[in-house]
Amino acid sequence: MRCKEIIDLIEKKYSPEYALEWDNVGLLAGRDDKEVRRIYVALDATDEVVDAAAEQGADMLITHHPLIFGAVKRVTNEDFIGRRMIKMLQNDISYYAMHTNYDVLGMAELSGKMLDLHDAEVLEVTRDDGHPEGIGRVADLKEAIPLRECAGYVKDCFHLGPVKVFGKLEQKVKRIAISPGAGKSMTGAALRKKADVLITGDIDHHTGIDAVADGLCIIDAGHYGVEHIFIGDMKRYLEENTEHIDITAAPIQHPFEII
Repeated sequence: MRCKEIIDLIEKKYSPEYALEWDNVGLLAGRDDKEVRRIYVALDATDEVVDAAAEQGADMLITHHPLIFGAVKRVTNEDFIGRRMIKMLQNDISYYAMHTNYDVLGMAELSGKMLDLHDAEVLEVTRDDGHPEGIGRVADLKEAIPLRECAGYVKDCFHLGPVKVFGKLEQKVKRIAISPGAGKSMTGAALRKKADVLITGDIDHHTGIDAVADGLCIIDAGHYGVEHIFIGDMKRYLEENTEHIDITAAPIQHPFEII
């Protein structure tokens, strides 16, 4: 299959029209007429990911987070973005990113399913064409559980080590909101949906303590900690909808360690 055909296949399910206006999704480097026999899937186009894609002879790299967000005035070896772009182009790797369009049309529902949430609602609607779509999910558990137990459940569901918790550990929580990625801006949506706890990532000190003051507990499971589910999900989707293409998933590797 050619790169353009794979892009069409992806965008049939994860339309770029659902990406938020500030985002940068789609083919960001390389040829859309490239014949693709091997695809490498990762969350970020890090040095390690680009090196692995090149070493494994990938024809196409697909990531969740775009390597390029703003305008790029030059591509040189003088900065890390330029070096990665050069390496991809030198190895004839077509690079495609699917960020908030996947957040809306894939990640939101998948993260709810990971927690076995039933009858979940969209946490924050970003588009409504008769069927609301948006970021995150919110739903009630069958019965209230201590925040400590909820944190342990999140760790089990997403295969995580330590998580950061704002709130009293023995406080009971029942209404669960989840917003994969950076959730600092989602506390308001969680409060409006009357959630007891928000599961997300990248929560700073003031956001955390202010949320607790407003009656919202937070489980910060890490940006990568919740969003790494993209890798396996996209690998499965491509395997189910393509033939004669080798789909390789980047290993799950958290970007930092707590020591």
